[in-house]
Amino acid sequence: MSERSPQKNQASDRVSESASGGVAAGGARPSRRRRWRGVKDGASKAIVSAGGISVIVALGLIFVYLLIEVVPLFAPASASEAASYPAPGPGEAKTLHIATERHLEYGVRFTDDGAVTFFETTTETTTGAVKRRIDLPIPEGVTITSFAAGEPRSRLVGLGLSDGTILLVRHTYEEVHDPEVGRIIHPDIEVLFGDGPVEGDGEGRAIVTLGVQEIRAGRFSGSICAAIATDDGRLRLITYQVRQTLFGDRTVERDAHDLDPPEAAITRIMVSMTMRDLVVGDDTGRLHAYDISTRSEAHRTDTRRVVSRRTAEAFEHDTDEDATVTALAYLLGTESIIVGGSDGTVHQFFLVRDDDNVRRIRHVRSFPRHAAPVTTIVPEYYRKGFLTADESGVVNLHYATSHRTLLTRQLADGAVRHAAIAPRNNALLLVDEHEQCSFHGLRNPHPQTSLHALWQPVWYEGYGEPEYRWESSSATDEFEPKFSLVPLTLGTLKAAFYAMLFATPLAIMGAVYSAYFMSPKMRGLVKPSIEIMEALPTVILGFLAGLWFAPFVENHLPAVFSVLLVMPAGMLAFGLLWTKMPPRIGNMVTGGWEAAALIPVVLLLGGLCVWLSPMLEVLFFDGDMRQWFTDRGITYDQRNALVVGVAMGFAVIPTIFSMTEDAIFNVPRHLTQGSLALGATPWQTMCRIVILTASPGVFSAVMIGLGRAVGETMIVLMATGNSPVTNFNMFEGMRTLSANIAVEMPETEVGGTHYRILFLSALVLFAMTFIVNTVAEVVRQRLRRTYASL
Repeated sequence: MSERSPQKNQASDRVSESASGGVAAGGARPSRRRRWRGVKDGASKAIVSAGGISVIVALGLIFVYLLIEVVPLFAPASASEAASYPAPGPGEAKTLHIATERHLEYGVRFTDDGAVTFFETTTETTTGAVKRRIDLPIPEGVTITSFAAGEPRSRLVGLGLSDGTILLVRHTYEEVHDPEVGRIIHPDIEVLFGDGPVEGDGEGRAIVTLGVQEIRAGRFSGSICAAIATDDGRLRLITYQVRQTLFGDRTVERDAHDLDPPEAAITRIMVSMTMRDLVVGDDTGRLHAYDISTRSEAHRTDTRRVVSRRTAEAFEHDTDEDATVTALAYLLGTESIIVGGSDGTVHQFFLVRDDDNVRRIRHVRSFPRHAAPVTTIVPEYYRKGFLTADESGVVNLHYATSHRTLLTRQLADGAVRHAAIAPRNNALLLVDEHEQCSFHGLRNPHPQTSLHALWQPVWYEGYGEPEYRWESSSATDEFEPKFSLVPLTLGTLKAAFYAMLFATPLAIMGAVYSAYFMSPKMRGLVKPSIEIMEALPTVILGFLAGLWFAPFVENHLPAVFSVLLVMPAGMLAFGLLWTKMPPRIGNMVTGGWEAAALIPVVLLLGGLCVWLSPMLEVLFFDGDMRQWFTDRGITYDQRNALVVGVAMGFAVIPTIFSMTEDAIFNVPRHLTQGSLALGATPWQTMCRIVILTASPGVFSAVMIGLGRAVGETMIVLMATGNSPVTNFNMFEGMRTLSANIAVEMPETEVGGTHYRILFLSALVLFAMTFIVNTVAEVVRQRLRRTYASL
C-alpha cells in the first residue's frame, strides 16, 4: 500500500479547509432559502384553502338565494281587518250583492228595495261613506223576487221581478285623470237593452230563481243568456242577442225555450260564459246539467247528487242524504263548479265528456269542511281561487288547481251573507246577517303552488283525468296555469339518459384503446383532438343537430337502425379478416396503428347503410318508416330524444374520454408488467387489473359527464321540440329544467308565481347535480379503498 505524497496531503488539507470554511460562510443562505420556501408554501396553501372555502361559500349562498326566492311560494294567505261599519245605504233594506272596483276606492251594494249604493270602502278619515245612490228603473208595484250576478269581470247583474220581467244592469267605473287631484273615479249604473226591464217569462209569472251570463262578440254586438225558474215550476232559457245593422242601428232579439225542470225545487241556476252549459241546483242536494249549445234542442244530460259527507266514491252513486245545496258558483272561465252544502261540505265538479260524447258531472276534489252550513261562494277575478263562508262567520280561502286552503279565519260575528274579493285579490268585503259590513286587507300572492300540484297528477279543467302538465301561459285570461315539474324533471333525466347511453360506451372504450393499446405517436394525435372537441360551443352542436342532423335522421330512419347492426358486425368481420391476413401484409401496419385501418371500414359501412336506407324503407316499412311508426301508435317528432342523445353525447364524450384515459394511463406499470409476466394476455390484464385499478377515475369521469348532461341547456333548447311530455319515448322530444328556465325566464314577472317556480326548477336542478356528485364521490372513495392494495 503506497503512501500519499506530501504534496497531495497538503492539497487535500487545503480542499478540506476550503470546503469547511465555505459551508460555514454560506450557512445562512440555505436557511434563508428554506424560510422563503416555507413562506411560498404557506401562501400557496392559504390561497388554495381560501379558494376552496370560497367555492363552498359561493355554493351555499346560491342555495340560500334560491331558497329565499322559493319559500314564499308555500306561504299561507293572511287577512287583516281595516274597517267595520254598518252596510251603507238604506237601513231597512237587505243586501243582494256587493262588489268593489280595482282601486278599492269604491264599493257597490245592491239592496232588495231596488237601490244601488256606491260607497267608500275605507279611508283615513271615514269608512263606508255613501258617495252616490241610484234607484233602479223598476216599475211601481213590482218587487224584486230573485237576483243573479254574471262572471265577475263582466260586472253584470240581473234582477228577476215579480211581473216576470228581468232588469239587466252593469255597474261601471269611469276613470279620469286630473293633473291637480290625480285619479278621479265616476261610478255609475248602465241599464242594458233600453231604460228598464226586458221581457223574461212572457206569461207574467214571478221569477223565483235567476241565472245570467254575458258573452261579448265584437265591439257593439254580443249576447246575454238568462235562465229563469218561475213560481209555477217552469224552467226557461232566454237569449238576448244584440244585432247591429249597416246603418248603425242596434236591435235586441229575444229567443226563449222551455227546458225540462227537475222534480225538486230549484235553488240555484248558473249559465256558462260559452253558452254551452246550464247548471241547476235543487233543494235535495242534486245538480242537473243541461246542454244548451243548440238552444232549440237544449236538454238535460246528467243529474248527480253533489252534497255528501262521504268520500269521493259517494259521488259515483246517488244517495238519500238530507243535505241541500246552499251555495253554487262557477270559477273563472265557468268550467269548474263549486258546490257548498248545508252540511258544510265544499266540493269541486267538472262537466267531462264520456265515451258517448255527453258531458257528465264528475267529482274532482273536496275541500276542508265548514262546521256550519255554507252561505256564500265567491270566485276570484283572474285566478282559479275562491272564498267560502258559513253561518258562523268563518271564511275559508281556497285555490282549486293546487288543492290548497290558504286561509281559515273568523271574520264576522254572524253568518256571512255576501262577500266580494277585490279584482286584484288584495282585499275582502263582507256583509253579515246583521247588515254589518267589514273590509279586510288580503295578502295571497302565490296560491297556485303546492307540493301536490308540483309533483302529483292534477285534474285540470278540460281534461278527462288527472295528468302531469306544464303550461305556464296562454292567450286567454281564463287559462288555468299548469306548473307540474314532473315533465321537466323527467325530460332532464330523459335527455341525460340517452346522451350517456350514446357517449359512455364510446368514450370509455376509446379511452381504453387509446391509453393501453394505441401507439404513443397516434395517441399524441387522438387525445388532443378529442379534448379540443370540448371547446366546441354547444350552441353550434345544437344548431347542427336541429337544422341538419334531425332532418337527416327523419329522412334516413332505416339507416339509423341498420348502423346499429351493420357497424359492429362489419368491424368484427374486419377484425377476424385481419387475423387471417398473411404476416407480410399485417406487418405493414405498425403495432398500435391498427385502428387507422378501421377508418375506411367505418366510413364505408356508414355510407352503405345510408345508400340502402330507401330500399329498406320500401321493403320493410311500406315506403315510409315514420308513417309506419304512427300506424302502430308510436309518436315520432323530428327533433326528438334520439337526436338530442347523439348531439349531447358528442358534447359529453370529451369529458369522459379525457378523464378515463388519464386514469387508465396512470395505472402503475408494475401491475400490468407483473400480470403479463404471469402469462395473462393484454386483454385479460386490461379487464382484470387495469380497469379495476382505474375504476375510481372511470366512475368519476362518468359522473362528471352525467352532471354535464343534466345541466346542458343550448343543445336541448335547439335540438328538441321543447314539448314537456311525460314519457321516455326516444322518438319524442322533451323539455328539460335548464332549457325551460332559459326559455321562460325573460317573459316572467319578477316576484310572480311563474318567476319563483322557475327558481324552484333551478333549485331542483341544483339538488340533482349535488346528489349526483355526492354519490359519485362516495362511490369513488369506496372504490379507491377497495383497490388501493393493488
